[in-house]
Amino acid sequence: MSAHESMEHAEHAEHASGSNKKIALLIAVLALFLAISETLGKGAQTESISKNVEGANLWAFFQAKSIRRTVVQTAAEQGKLTLGFATDDATKAAVQKQIDDWTKTAARYRSEPETGEGTEQLAEKAKHAEHERDEATAKYHHFELASAAFQIGIVLASATIITGMIALAYVAGILTLAGIFMTALGLWMPHMLHLH
Repeated sequence: MSAHESMEHAEHAEHASGSNKKIALLIAVLALFLAISETLGKGAQTESISKNVEGANLWAFFQAKSIRRTVVQTAAEQGKLTLGFATDDATKAAVQKQIDDWTKTAARYRSEPETGEGTEQLAEKAKHAEHERDEATAKYHHFELASAAFQIGIVLASATIITGMIALAYVAGILTLAGIFMTALGLWMPHMLHLH
């Protein structure tokens, strides 16, 4: 091998070494974004599960209150029938008082803004929890797609070092941008794309 060929070979190796450093940097950036999207995805998944449980609990409480309200309303209706058969004023007054108490209780079971535990308030809270669950689920799907893009990008960038096919690095770069885009959508506009 001549000195000229040796110098050409050394320059080529140095150039390849510089390219490999750039590819290694791309892999490091992809790994960073992968860690971020995985962390965001786990958080969104946990939030989705938590809000799903919260919504289910609120609906169960709503059903229990609805049943109580129905029982009390039925008792009040039965009291009205009993009132029609009462003959003396003391009995009529006692039955009417009980009917009034049952009617107030039924109204309280329907709406109790002070405690937030009337069926109207419980239904509103349950719907809100379901909305938050759906929001977190939508975010989770975006973060999962972003993670997949980053993982494939890492594989392609690694393959670039082995094969020397620079086109793979460009595809890895495009996947990086796609992953960043999906992460941004997950953070700020999770319902822009319907992924589930």
